[in-house]
Amino acid sequence: QVQLVESGGGLVQAGGSLRLSCAASARTFSPYAMGWFRQAPGKDREFVAASSWSGSNTYYADSVRGRFTISRDNAKNTVYLQMNSLKPEDTADYYCAARRPKSYCSGYGCYSTRTQYDYWGQGTQVTVSS
Repeated sequence: QVQLVESGGGLVQAGGSLRLSCAASARTFSPYAMGWFRQAPGKDREFVAASSWSGSNTYYADSVRGRFTISRDNAKNTVYLQMNSLKPEDTADYYCAARRPKSYCSGYGCYSTRTQYDYWGQGTQVTVSS
């Protein structure tokens, strides 16, 4: 069982930055692929970014590529989402997710699929004002 706790959300003006953190309770964090998803009011939860277990492979939604960066520190059992040049449309609850190693699951199609993730955090709210 893995427990995930997000932090770092808040209110920021358009053009500003925030860094989200997700701390995992897993005894061995490194085998897990990690992802960030977001859900705006009245909308489905959507993929934002993901990282392979080593951090060597990262994936981004088109809407955030070039503005957001996912990174991880396996020694600290933590994954981060650095969000720059924020826009009002980035306003949402942001969720961290962990995926057990799955040999059949690789590439953007898998990393961006919500149902491939096994554990979820409670979310942290991000509000971007115009």
